[in-house]
Amino acid sequence: MDYIRPLIPERIRNIPTHMDFDGQRRAEKYFQIIIVLFAAVGFIWGYITQLFSQTLYILFAGVIFSSVLTLIPWGMYRKQPLNWQPARDEDGKTASRPQPVPNQAQIKQKKKKLKD
Repeated sequence: MDYIRPLIPERIRNIPTHMDFDGQRRAEKYFQIIIVLFAAVGFIWGYITQLFSQTLYILFAGVIFSSVLTLIPWGMYRKQPLNWQPARDEDGKTASRPQPVPNQAQIKQKKKKLKD
């Protein structure tokens, strides 16, 4: 896979791909709520129109909408980063203070400094 990485444009490589634990919990909750709501609306509309295909279209629209909302790691899913525990040396003592996970602005500044 290392031979593919240079072929990917810089803009795409800089897209964040992580989600914190709270963001994962919220994404799962949103996914379930959206699917159930669209399924209920689809069932009611399909019952009114007596067309099962309408039920499935509405349900599939809900799946697509919830997928776009929850599968992409939007910024709202990265608001509570983890603070890592300090690293320990061989003696079992802490070697350094815990470092927080950097946010996107810090990562961009660091990359900009490295380029200069």
